[in-house]
Amino acid sequence: MNIHHLNCGSVRQIEATYDGPAPAHAVNHCLLVETDSDGLVLVETGLGLGDIRDPGDTLGSDWVEMAQPVLDEEETAVRQVVRLGHSPGDVRHIIVTHLDVDHCGGLPDFPDAQVHVLAAELEAATTEAPSFRYRPAHWVHGPRWVPYTPEPGEEWFGFTSVQPKGLPPEIRLVPLGGHTAGHTGVAVRDGDRWLLHCGDAYYYHRELDENPHPHPLLDIVQTGSEVHRDLRLGTQARLRELVRDHGDEVSVISAHDPWELARYL
Repeated sequence: MNIHHLNCGSVRQIEATYDGPAPAHAVNHCLLVETDSDGLVLVETGLGLGDIRDPGDTLGSDWVEMAQPVLDEEETAVRQVVRLGHSPGDVRHIIVTHLDVDHCGGLPDFPDAQVHVLAAELEAATTEAPSFRYRPAHWVHGPRWVPYTPEPGEEWFGFTSVQPKGLPPEIRLVPLGGHTAGHTGVAVRDGDRWLLHCGDAYYYHRELDENPHPHPLLDIVQTGSEVHRDLRLGTQARLRELVRDHGDEVSVISAHDPWELARYL
């Protein structure tokens, strides 16, 4: 499999909390996975064409004021898929860590793709929308939802894992609770290592240091949007253990840290 790292929606500019990295726009870090037999798999969609063209309606004016998105059509996943030489119809599967506006805004751009999501997240989104975090414009087209309820079974480095239907075992859902009702990570085999997209389980790479250092601005966002504080903090503690004990086998990324994304570009 071949993995492309994409920024599908720059938002407000932030500064690092230590000398070195220059200020950068927070990102929406997505993955485009080229599989051997199952077409393209898009992990997260970031912002979509509808968000760029009518942000107040699709994203919500309050979210736009808070996030300050750049709104560049060339950053949308569908435009980047085409630039990589593919057709939007080649994206047969989409996996979303959760359904916050900045993670699923591109769903309407790939109407024929199967959309893999935890059932608890789908229920929360469709029940609570419209809200600050969930916007029905992103699924009014009727996505081909494939919901999952995690059950005890095959583990992934000590975490519960779920095998997405129709996808190879090199791709796993790894529930990472606390941020939303049904938040999940996505593990993808990358050669002889695993890559774990943690979504919003953490926001800033220094949160996974042995002595964690949250980002002052991003931490306001993540604490303000958490649905279960103890579960979220417990998830971060387990991710720190994963990095400590299996850092030679697993690389972790989050959705919005621009300096993490820069390592892969």
